Amino acid sequence: MTDSTQKPVKKAGGKPASGASKSPRRRAREFALQGLYQWRIGGADEAAIEAHVQEIAGFDKADRNFYQALLRGVLKQRVDLAEAIAPYLDRKFDELSPIEASILLLGGYELQAHPETPYRVIINEAIELAKSYGGTDGHKYVNGVLDKLAAKLRPVEVEARNKR
Repeated sequence: MTDSTQKPVKKAGGKPASGASKSPRRRAREFALQGLYQWRIGGADEAAIEAHVQEIAGFDKADRNFYQALLRGVLKQRVDLAEAIAPYLDRKFDELSPIEASILLLGGYELQAHPETPYRVIINEAIELAKSYGGTDGHKYVNGVLDKLAAKLRPVEVEARNKR
């Protein structure tokens, strides 16, 4: 949001509402989340999602390749990802809100497919997505589930961090 002078309007806490300081990768995650949401709600296919999302304002500031890798990877591996996440849920995967389900798929995919990104970074990014787009305490749920999934998918990295 901007005011008439085009300066970012600040949210409570003094953070710019415009996301002016967001990295291209964070923006890519946000756009991937939007695409996954479209898929969960409307059943749109990958090509339709990509065509629509790439026309949204601000997409030019996102890491296009990372966005495509996330969206395509999650859609391709969605069944396996949901099965990997399921043991850490308190309900069936299909009963999750579309936003939280999409964030968990996205986080799970990154944990699995992007070992170069520290697991804490992936979880923190997922928490931020949940705070911005999810329900009131959705970020706490996302954090708990991804923490447990990370311990399974990246046991050496998690154990090394826990020993510090």
